[in-house]
Amino acid sequence: MKRQYAVIGLGSFGSTIALELTRLGHDVLGLDIDPERVDYYADQLAQTLIADGTSDKVVKDLDLVHYDAVVVAIGENLECSILSTLALKSAEAKQVWVKAISEPHHRILSRLGADRIIHPEHEMGVRVAQSIVHPEMLDYIPLGNDWLVVEVKVDERFADQPVSALPLASFNLRLVLVKRGVDVWQPPFDEVTLQARDQMVLLGTLQDLLRFAREK
Repeated sequence: MKRQYAVIGLGSFGSTIALELTRLGHDVLGLDIDPERVDYYADQLAQTLIADGTSDKVVKDLDLVHYDAVVVAIGENLECSILSTLALKSAEAKQVWVKAISEPHHRILSRLGADRIIHPEHEMGVRVAQSIVHPEMLDYIPLGNDWLVVEVKVDERFADQPVSALPLASFNLRLVLVKRGVDVWQPPFDEVTLQARDQMVLLGTLQDLLRFAREK
């Protein structure tokens, strides 16, 4: 289903989000006050405009409240980031995702009601550190309260074994998916035998996932 998104600020962070949303098949409106940036992405996004995202009038005139989500990707200018968030939340935009560059900035955005606050440098640092320490971990999604959804490679411990033989219950883990190339299996896994380099998507707490990873 094609959706509509708007990205305010087409710097390296905002443009990456805008281009990836476009690649995923959605319509993206890119806004920036820099004419060169707007011109650069004009042929790559559904629409680009030279506009001040901090303006209540711009939010209203562009009907941003009806977009599925608006990303405020403004970089170092805290005032513009805060004013853009305020304008969008005051207009009752559906979803407002905002880039934060510090904890005080985060607290202000939270008070304004931002739906999701992103710390790209911090989140990427955590992701890289986790990958270095746990190379078997391909990707993960934090769910809060120490719960994670984790994608891991099947190693030699479990290759050629049926899913039913996995000691997941002993680690309080739940298997969500098994992937092999383009093939995907969901519960129940009655007839699935794992192969080396299959990918498993597991749900559990960080501590339980780490205990499972260390099990020999």
